[in-house]
Amino acid sequence: MYYFLFTLLFLAVVLTISYIVTYFGKLREDENKLTKIKSKWAKPVNSRRNFDLIKVYFEADAGSGKLSAAVANDLDINSVFNFIDRTNSKPGKQYLYKKLHNPETSLEKLLALDDKIEVLNKDKPNRELIEVQLSKLNHTDAYFIANLFLKEQPALFAPVLTFYIKAVPFLIIAAIVSLVIIPNPISAIVLAVFVGYNTILHFGNKKKIAAYTSSLPQLLIMHKVAVWLVKNLGVDKNDAIKKSLTNLVGLKRSLSIVNIESNLVAESATPGYAIFQFFKTIFLLDSYVFSNSIKHIGNYREDIHAVYDYVAEFDMLIAIQSVREGLPFYNKPEFIGANAKMEITDLYHPLIDKCVANSLYTRADRGALITGSNMSGKTTFIKAIGVNTLLAQTIFTSCAKAYKAPFLKIQTSIKTIDSIEEQQSYFQAQASAILNIMDNSERSEEVKSLVIIDEIFRGTNTIERIAAAKSVLSHITANENFVFVSTHDLELAELLDEDFAIYSFEDSKSGKTLVFDYRLKEGLLKSTNGIAILASMGYPESVIDDANIVSERMMLKYME
Repeated sequence: MYYFLFTLLFLAVVLTISYIVTYFGKLREDENKLTKIKSKWAKPVNSRRNFDLIKVYFEADAGSGKLSAAVANDLDINSVFNFIDRTNSKPGKQYLYKKLHNPETSLEKLLALDDKIEVLNKDKPNRELIEVQLSKLNHTDAYFIANLFLKEQPALFAPVLTFYIKAVPFLIIAAIVSLVIIPNPISAIVLAVFVGYNTILHFGNKKKIAAYTSSLPQLLIMHKVAVWLVKNLGVDKNDAIKKSLTNLVGLKRSLSIVNIESNLVAESATPGYAIFQFFKTIFLLDSYVFSNSIKHIGNYREDIHAVYDYVAEFDMLIAIQSVREGLPFYNKPEFIGANAKMEITDLYHPLIDKCVANSLYTRADRGALITGSNMSGKTTFIKAIGVNTLLAQTIFTSCAKAYKAPFLKIQTSIKTIDSIEEQQSYFQAQASAILNIMDNSERSEEVKSLVIIDEIFRGTNTIERIAAAKSVLSHITANENFVFVSTHDLELAELLDEDFAIYSFEDSKSGKTLVFDYRLKEGLLKSTNGIAILASMGYPESVIDDANIVSERMMLKYME
């Protein structure tokens, strides 16, 4: 009896020491987090991101208006996300990724977003404390919180096994008490059988509860973070979120064992962790806690979703401000409804270091044809237009000194590739993409389109390419869409002169070196550089001379 009491006292001391060590360890951890948070402000975070987990929240959204996969690929959306992702939590990443794929067409919502950004970031010390709290959800397991409300959760075990899991702790305690009061071999054998069988069940059930051992502990952490935010911030009235947090108290109570583990023995190297794992195994605590909690998840899905959005939005709002302060300059866009025009001053691509800024002005009834020599910057420029339109309509931030345009639906054909599986040539693939653009940019569309096409109809003969391109581009522009097209075809520029404004990027030579200024100029391209690039790469002089002779002959023939 005395040995049993001594053992309990010893366990209590070990757990107390573990708690104290863990508590002070968390304080040091928070200090380190704060230092790291301060050092990374207004800078891109260079880290590997698991997009399979990040996009889970976005892909579950069945709403309309989402950016298509083709457009996202054309605009290098994952690279753009890598640049603007300054979030501190995994839910924040998922929320920001979804936001980036859902261009807004409501000025009221964008202004409300901007107001939240301004209020949240005006107090720097308080903002940094918020970031420390959000960073508690930076474990990979926090990605799985979204699964709790995105889909229904089936029961983990059959009714008979569920009953056994609930009853076995009492049976084990009864066997222990019997053994202590009257030592006997039967009680010892019964206890040994329970311990052995439960150990087998514990490890056998791990696969079934694996998803929840990731998500439910993180749900508890998210609940604590949300409670802290509600208590310490006056950004919202918070009535709705307070109700959701109150509703989740019951679920939190059912996860009390998980809560004890996360607070008391978070450090796996402590003796308390090993002791706690032993008790969890013989009493089937994991199986009981998770089966009991999953049974109630269905009742709390909407509340979990609400708390998730509440916490994740704070993270996104802070990340947006970090992006803004890290840009060379930025502008809050101005959206116009009447006199359909697009006017952007000193536009640049945020992913290009020291990117040369260019300005543009165009109307919905007059497209823009961008000509240019190879590597002169025309593709980067039209991508920059698409990226800035997207950022303006998602995070209310444009990489420009001024951005004025209507709300637009972004449609692109840039990274077209041929498909062996579908037996499509490059031309067929791009033709299919452009037909889709035409179908979704008719005059009847409530939201007009921003259409961006790189090297239209490349992959077929010159005459048919130019003829088809002229007809298609005139059709899209006639439906009052904003159209930006890059091309090497100077003949196309002449045919579209009435419907399109013509711009160009050029180069100059310094000895054998080609020099690019990346400046957008009005008018048609005056020179080409394909053969010059071959020369600069070291192609044989005889090949270059022959190419120049053939080029001159072809130009003379064309002029005739």
